Amino acid sequence: MAGKVRHRIEASAFVDAPAAVVYQIFADYRQHHPRILPAAFGNFQVQAGGVGAGTAFTFDLRAAGRLRHYRGIASEPEPGRYLVETYPDEGSQTSFRVVPLGDGCTVTIATEFDSRSGLAGIFERWLAARVLKPLYADELARVAAYARNLS
Repeated sequence: MAGKVRHRIEASAFVDAPAAVVYQIFADYRQHHPRILPAAFGNFQVQAGGVGAGTAFTFDLRAAGRLRHYRGIASEPEPGRYLVETYPDEGSQTSFRVVPLGDGCTVTIATEFDSRSGLAGIFERWLAARVLKPLYADELARVAAYARNLS
């Protein structure tokens, strides 16, 4: 029986910068967000909006030997704390949660997507984790360094 399984891949890190500064980096798709993207991301363009909810954007992602084009739209279920990028063509989403902690914050980047069930799905989920976790670690390091320069 072929079916879909919802899967989540995430990574978190402490960032030694104020939560408001870090959130603004993720939410500002014109000035800040493109500057923290790992090298696997390219051709990032804002189509509408530019900051926070309603921002529409496109980008290319080179991973696992493939180049894929994505079209996304940002929403803010919890403005200042939780930003979600939804990719309608993919049926997936990536979120950025910023939680204040002392003088800094914890940041979690997570992607949810549907994968196949069975053996094919197990491989698909393994490969996705193998590709995404290093990208998230890179982006978390980049946002930490970038935020230190803004603070």
